[in-house]
Amino acid sequence: MLWLQDVSITFNENTPDEKRALQAINLELPKGEFVTVIGSNGAGKSTLMNVISGSLEPDVGSIVVNDREVASLPEYKRSHFIGRVFQDPMAGTAPSMTIEENLAMAYARNKKRKLKPGVTKNRRQMFKEYLATLNLGLENRLKAKVGLLSGGERQALSLLMATFTEPDILLLDEHTAALDPSRAELIINITRDVVDKSGLTTLMVTHNMQQALDLGDRLFMMDKGEIILDVEQEEKQKLTIENLMQEFQKKRGSDFESDRAILG
Repeated sequence: MLWLQDVSITFNENTPDEKRALQAINLELPKGEFVTVIGSNGAGKSTLMNVISGSLEPDVGSIVVNDREVASLPEYKRSHFIGRVFQDPMAGTAPSMTIEENLAMAYARNKKRKLKPGVTKNRRQMFKEYLATLNLGLENRLKAKVGLLSGGERQALSLLMATFTEPDILLLDEHTAALDPSRAELIINITRDVVDKSGLTTLMVTHNMQQALDLGDRLFMMDKGEIILDVEQEEKQKLTIENLMQEFQKKRGSDFESDRAILG
């Protein structure tokens, strides 16, 4: 479902601030696989997400989604088949619009635009049924402005908006990092349920090593723009945070730098 071949990108090339953000990234995700990505700050995790989604263009390399080469497609066209949830709960929704209006926009993402009402009686019922799966009571607040929701509620809504048209690829970019622990746990549980139910091919960046171990079928560790560790499910289930630290030390000859990743 997702294939990257020799994808590289360098920022500020030929200047004193030059940084190789991604270095010859190669990866394949079969349909329905859920991969977690861990790495310290500056490892290239979010750059990888930006290159896949189209908000950054790689210098070289091929990006294929569902047998379709997309490296030259702009972000707005890729959004028809790539869903994304950002770290900032404010980023994935329109705060001045109502819950049902936000859902109507997301519902129309991969459809032809027509001069018809975005919210119809049938769609409103459908939105209620989807919202009810979150167990947050949002199905009873369709007319509420999204800007009035809590961070956790907005992130849950963002996740629903990114997934209910069943995109080819779902990108989760540290989508619980800005939430308090209880809300983060809620969003992780919703994520697990949504991804499992729809069988979505998912790439989730997280700063939390334990979260990366607990979720998904496979784990990538990144450092300095490279994937330095690729762990399949059977091996992943046996790993601990200490094991991951040791693997990093073995491959890089230095300690993992981020306490935040270790402590969650």
